[in-house]
Amino acid sequence: MDNRTELREFLKSRRARLRPVDVGLRDYGRVRRVAGLRREELARLASVSIAHYTRLEQGNGESVSDEVLDAIGAALQLDADELAYFHAIARRPRPCSGFKHPEAVPEGLRFLLESLPLTPALLVGPQTELVGWNDLAVAVFGDLAAIPEDRRTLSHLLFTEPGARELHGAGWEQVARDHVAHLRFLFGRFSGSAEIAAHLEDMLESSAEFARMWAEHPVAQTRTRTHVLHHPVAGELTLHAERIALPDRPSCYGLDLFAAEPGSASEKALRALGGV
Repeated sequence: MDNRTELREFLKSRRARLRPVDVGLRDYGRVRRVAGLRREELARLASVSIAHYTRLEQGNGESVSDEVLDAIGAALQLDADELAYFHAIARRPRPCSGFKHPEAVPEGLRFLLESLPLTPALLVGPQTELVGWNDLAVAVFGDLAAIPEDRRTLSHLLFTEPGARELHGAGWEQVARDHVAHLRFLFGRFSGSAEIAAHLEDMLESSAEFARMWAEHPVAQTRTRTHVLHHPVAGELTLHAERIALPDRPSCYGLDLFAAEPGSASEKALRALGGV
């Protein structure tokens, strides 16, 4: 799980998904030995030398300018999240500091979590670890404190805890895939972190489905989502989720907030779960 390997595999995966016709090149019908674009074709599209691009695909990205990375990103038709990820893994690792245990969560943040009686709220760290939550989150997602601390992450919750599949029902596959895409974005943002590398290795060993999705190289930040949950007590819950980054201290942490449409059956169900 090092940057050089990830940079190489990411670029190869994005070359493989493009055909010559996708980028305005003629395909003369010859059998192609590689999936997608050849290195020399991509280098020509990006107006960089083949030697320059080859060094980059070999994992040597630190000396490459932002302009060259942008040109290669445009040639690969990367979206905004993929381009940000590409820049991140081509550069030096970004440090990430903060707290690791729920008891270390600052008092003000704990008060904030509990001040949201109609909003299930999770405090999530850079390895998707769950370091804080409110009572309504427990009522919706289960007893998070009962999960062993070394497996108390959103990743484990989705892929190794059996209750998550029942809760998400038919939507589990998309939710899981979105999570893997976001985790890869985090890997780029906090590259060089021994903790996130260890987390990824653990997930690859723990879940064949996680490994399958990870091998597809999805990249996307998780922002607004809509979850249709099948709660054992409340029935069907439609919750709109937002991930909000926390500035400065603690760095690298964010809040996952889940809200129901005002006046909806889901809001009434949340009120009943929370005793509001």
